[in-house]
Amino acid sequence: MIDATKRPVAEKPGPDGAEEVADRGPIVPRRSLVWDFKARGEPFLWGFGGALVVGILMIVAFLILILYNGILTFYPQSIEVATLRDGTTIAGELSRSEMYRPGPELIATLSEAARKEIEVNKGLIRRFLYKTGNFDLYNQDFRWVSAYEIDKVTRPSDMFFFERIEWGPFIGTIRQLDLNGTVLDVNSLSLAKLQAEQEAAAHRRKRIHDIERNEIAAVNYYLEQGRLKLRKVELAHGQKSPEYQQAESKFKQESEKLDAQYRDLSSEAASIKEKDAKYTISLADVSGKEKTFKLSDIVRVYQANTLTFQQKAGVYLSRWWEFLSQEPREANTEGGVMPAIFGTFCMTVLMALSVSPFGVIAALYLREYAKQGRLVSLVRICVNNLAGVPSIVYGVFGLGFFAYVLGGSLDQLFFPERLPTPTYGTGGLMWASLTLALLTVPVVIVATEEALAAVPQSMREGSLACGASKWQTIKYIVLPRAMPGIMTGLILAMARGAGEVAPLMLVGVVKMAPELPIDQIFPYIHLERSFMHLGFHIYDVGFQSRNSEAARPMVYTTTLLLISLVFAMNAASIMIRNRLKRKFSIGQF
Repeated sequence: MIDATKRPVAEKPGPDGAEEVADRGPIVPRRSLVWDFKARGEPFLWGFGGALVVGILMIVAFLILILYNGILTFYPQSIEVATLRDGTTIAGELSRSEMYRPGPELIATLSEAARKEIEVNKGLIRRFLYKTGNFDLYNQDFRWVSAYEIDKVTRPSDMFFFERIEWGPFIGTIRQLDLNGTVLDVNSLSLAKLQAEQEAAAHRRKRIHDIERNEIAAVNYYLEQGRLKLRKVELAHGQKSPEYQQAESKFKQESEKLDAQYRDLSSEAASIKEKDAKYTISLADVSGKEKTFKLSDIVRVYQANTLTFQQKAGVYLSRWWEFLSQEPREANTEGGVMPAIFGTFCMTVLMALSVSPFGVIAALYLREYAKQGRLVSLVRICVNNLAGVPSIVYGVFGLGFFAYVLGGSLDQLFFPERLPTPTYGTGGLMWASLTLALLTVPVVIVATEEALAAVPQSMREGSLACGASKWQTIKYIVLPRAMPGIMTGLILAMARGAGEVAPLMLVGVVKMAPELPIDQIFPYIHLERSFMHLGFHIYDVGFQSRNSEAARPMVYTTTLLLISLVFAMNAASIMIRNRLKRKFSIGQF
């Protein structure tokens, strides 16, 4: 028997004339020098794989850029004092450095040593960007300094970094502290004493803020509610009716009580302000210019060049806490983004609650009940095309239909006493959520239809054969098995809705919302109010700020926060989806 792995390559007649088969080893395939790439599909395979790798690398690089700049934004830096060759000095945090190519006019004015250094660096000069602060003194808080301008750089221990409510940071030294007539100079003042007085001043500032923003605002709210009730009685019965006279008398009594509360609160706020004005601090910048302001204007103070690692970590964490829990200030370039976090979360949750039932019911009807034909195909084509409509078009539609038509009708029916001031007839949280629900409903419908189609037809037939009705089959057999796919569509819709900005700019998002959509005043959830959004906050800080350099850290941190929020909501949805998958995959047939 001849081995199949060996080839009989040479045949020659034997001595008796018979053919002799010689064994010459295993068969070695002959290499071809010409490959048919098109037939193998390898060019397309390499192209697809390369495109995937490039896309993943771009996403990873973007995330690394955001993480690096966002996480390090709040870490305190040392303060450098640079003495320039012209005799001036500047003090600030070194923000970044870069190389640039100077013109021949500038090179001609430089010293011989500077020109040689430029030649060594192939015609480039390094320059440094210092965050100098003190905007109220110099009308700038960043300054570029070239390397050839610097004579020496030091880090003195007496330099302080003051974060203020207004005008950004102040970088300098302490001259004196005036505590209601008791003056302490720099020699008799300790850092612990300064921080203790600054903390007491912060409590006074917080109390003034609570009185003006919360307690007086509540008094004004109840006064306005009383006026609206009286106006409603007037529209219903007329000014000469007994009902109006009775309501007017009740309104006057309540107004007198509220006016008395308003006077008491105003008097308390004025007293605290008068006391607070007597606690001041005098500072001097590196060039000797002095500035005096109230101690309560300081948010945070630290001696930058003597901080230990634990103290830097404390400053770093306190800045993150302020960022996550406080309101923005300084045209949104300082402070926190808590209202934007709250608005984004509320809007995304309301959008998910709005789009889920509508999208799932529409997909159920199209897949399970509708007679398949041209009309259903046309509806599917329209749904798919809706996914490609620019989002700003949805914003225009939401403003016109939801806000002006529906909202205007609601105002006419239920809030005539408030007119001509609109209640629901303008942008708000509810209309923004419905607009984004309309924008994302094609994603939910398509994903739900595909999930329903993936359920085997034999399972439906088996259920019907056992005597179940069509709805019982859908409820107990089809929907549980399609639930993971439905949740996947909902997750995709939430991810897209949370990141959309363009339609929200027309239907409810504002630069600064004075009130949150949820508070302690009945009905507690105010869907008609405008709100802040993290995506719009990034656009506003990054492209509408007066100082793009000062707003840059806030752009990175807010972007990191938005990505984290979307990731957290998607992770929660994925956990719910997996639990549903485990729950409904057991005990069915």
